[in-house]
Amino acid sequence: MKIVIIEDEHSAIINLKHLLQQNISSMDILAEIDTVEEAIDFFSTTKDFELIFMDIRLADGLSFDIFKEVEPAAPIIFTTAYDEYAIQAFKVNSIDYLLKPIGAEELQNALDKFYKTRQQANISNEQINGFLATLQNQQKHYRASFLVQYRDTLIPVNANDFAYFFIQDGVVRGVTITDKQYHLDGKLEDLERDLNPKQFYRANRQYLIQRNAIKDIHFYFNGRLIANVQPVPKEKIIISKANAPKFKQWLNRG
Repeated sequence: MKIVIIEDEHSAIINLKHLLQQNISSMDILAEIDTVEEAIDFFSTTKDFELIFMDIRLADGLSFDIFKEVEPAAPIIFTTAYDEYAIQAFKVNSIDYLLKPIGAEELQNALDKFYKTRQQANISNEQINGFLATLQNQQKHYRASFLVQYRDTLIPVNANDFAYFFIQDGVVRGVTITDKQYHLDGKLEDLERDLNPKQFYRANRQYLIQRNAIKDIHFYFNGRLIANVQPVPKEKIIISKANAPKFKQWLNRG
C-alpha cells in the first residue's frame, strides 16, 4: 500500500510508522510532509498513492488549507489532538479520524473501515466545508485571566499581562510585563494547553513565553536560538535546533 503521511511532529511520525508496520504487510511510505505548502506541491504533481494520514495542525497552518488549492485523490484518515467538539464535527461529516496519541487498536479499526469503504472513502470539498463551518462555530475558548495571590490578597491578572511562565524547583511561576512574579498552581503543560497558542509558545521544557515579550532572537551554537525577552530572566531561554524552524514560523505567522 502506498501511503502519504502529513505530520509535523517527529515522534508522532515514528509512532504511526511503527503501528502501520504491524498492521500492513506491504507498505511504501511515499512522503513525510510537515507543511501545508509542501503538501500542496506534492499533491499537485503526484497522484499515485492509496491512503493519506493527515494531521490537522501543521507547522505553517491548518491542513484544511491544502484543500483550497488541491484535492488529494485518495482517502484521508485525519489525526488530531483537538477537543471533543471537533471529534463530533468529524462524526457529523463522516470523516475518519484518529485521536492522538494513536493506539494500535484504533489504527486497526480505521484501516478496517478504509478497506471496507475505500471506493467511497475520498473526502469531498463539501465534507471539508461542513467540518470547517462546525469548527468555526465552536472555537475553543482560551484562558484569559489568572487569580493570583499576593500576600493575603487575591488579584486578577490578564493572561496577556504575563511575559513568560517558567518552572523553578518544580513550581510554576509567572512573570508579568511589569516584572512582578507570582506562584501558579498546576503544570506548565496545563498552561500550554489552556493559553492561546497564537500568543504563547513553549520555548523549551522550562519556559512558556509570550509573543509581545520577545525583544529579539539571537543565533546560538549548533543551530539553536536564544529568545531575548523583557523582563530579562535569570537564565537564557534556548530554542533547540529541532524546534527552531517551528519557532520562527510561529513568529512569522503573527
